Formats: sequence, C-alpha cells, structure tokens
Amino acid sequence: MTVPAGIGEQGAKGGAAGEGTRIGIVAGGGTLPVAVAEAAAARGERPYIVGLQGNACAEIEQFPHTYAGLGQIGRILGALRREGCNRVVFVGSLRRPNLFRLKIDAGFVRHLPELLRLLRGGDDSVLRGVARFFEARGFEVLAAHEVAPRLLAPAGTFSGRAPDAEALADMHLAFRVARALGKYDIGQGAVVARGYVLAVEAAEGTDAMLARCRELNRWGFKNRQGVLVKTPKPGQDLRLDMPAIGPRTVELAAEAGLAGIAVAAGGVLLAEQQAIVEKADAHGLFLYGVDEEALPAQ
Repeated sequence: MTVPAGIGEQGAKGGAAGEGTRIGIVAGGGTLPVAVAEAAAARGERPYIVGLQGNACAEIEQFPHTYAGLGQIGRILGALRREGCNRVVFVGSLRRPNLFRLKIDAGFVRHLPELLRLLRGGDDSVLRGVARFFEARGFEVLAAHEVAPRLLAPAGTFSGRAPDAEALADMHLAFRVARALGKYDIGQGAVVARGYVLAVEAAEGTDAMLARCRELNRWGFKNRQGVLVKTPKPGQDLRLDMPAIGPRTVELAAEAGLAGIAVAAGGVLLAEQQAIVEKADAHGLFLYGVDEEALPAQ
C-alpha cells in the first residue's frame, strides 16, 4: 500500500478535526495495528494511530500518528478527538506496566476514580471497563476483525501439513481445557502432547507458556508431539482482546517440539499470515482452524 510522503508525528490532517467520521487505532505491539490500518485505508477510511509508548512498533509511522503513554489518558482522548475519530480500535500486544513508573497526565488525574474502578478484577473485567470508558465519551469501540476481516483464521488446514489422528485427539483435549479455564478468566491457550496437558496460558502470555514447554515436551521421540491451541474465552469481549498468533508463535511452537498449532476458526487473528504459513511449512508444523461448535462435547 502506498502512503503519501510527508506523513509523520501528529500526522497529516486528512480532513477537518471534529468531522467525527474517522477510525482511530490505539496500537499496542506487533504488526496487527499496521495490518488493521492498511485494511481500513484499503476500504477508503483515513485511519489515525495512537501508538502506546513502549509497545507500538515504528511501522505505525507509515500512517498519521502520535505516541502516548498508558497513563496519558488526556493525550489519547485529545488526539482522537482532534483528528475527528468517532470510532476506535484497540489492537496489539501490551506489556504490563509498572504502575509506580507510569507517567500520567491531567486527563488521567481527572478520570482517576473511574480508572481505578475499571482496573479491578481480571483481564476481561478490565478490558470491558476500558470499552465502557471510551463509549461513555462518545466513541464507538470496534473489534479489529470488523475493520480487517481477512485477518481472521480460516477453518481447516491452512499450511502444507495436516494434523494426524493423535494430533487431532490432543487438539480436542486442549480446546476442552482452554474453554474450561477460560470461564475463570485465566487464559486463551493450552498445550497438550500425547494426551498430557503440558501447560495452560495464564498472565505470562503465550510466548512464556511455550518457553516452559521446551523442557516439558521431551519424550525421547524423534517426531514432533503436541498441539498449541488458541481460542477466545467463553463470553470474552472480542473488541479489545481477540487472541492472535504470529510468526514468533510458530517459532516458539517449533522450539517446544510441537506438531502444530490449532486455533478457533473465525475467533483468532493471524498476524503476518504469509510469514506464519511459510514458517510453519519450514518447520514441518501444521496450522489448523477449528470450528468449535463441531468439537466433541466435554
């Protein structure tokens, strides 16, 4: 996609501020924010990106943008309003901040009681609170896949290798485990090998979970064993925290000796889709999208 030259910090104004018809993207880490911005631009939108400092990658600078810290609520709201954004997408990974080092602005102080209330509870509760906070200020909160539906995982095999019978059995068990734990807001993933639950995802995230599996998945067999499953939690608000995998996920799954990765079809975002497939093929892993409604009952 070609972006006009000269777009930089604070962005080129694509229209008068306050028009209220623009999509704002609050960008965490990874390439998904850029993919969403590209999809929005391809359909005639004028995306504006607010990159979260310490998280957002430099590639967001292809688009009109600014940067803001997690504690700079006034700056985030001000940028979105100034640029005429009435819709906002939250996308990308987020490092958990050190609250004692968080740089705050007057907007954070102004909304402090409300912000403290929404920070109570687990991840799902916090994210729903964030959505309500922005909705209360006149923004429509969109899911990334509403803007970029092509990022959603398809059903069936989408790499060169397909799962065998043992992998399918591990996959079904991993989905049951992930769904059961997801009811308690624990995580979005699980790893099962040879019918044995190696790991479940909690606050440490997928990458750290897979790192733990490197030592756990040593059975003495030469062939790869086990499946990583990623799926939304039951009742999860997919506007702010739809699970995602990227090329690094594939690399770590390969290092952990897994046979493949299975995701909920239509419920997981694929970052850098071509790179994901190429890496899976290079390592001999399968990639598989599962229709969860077709899975065996628990």
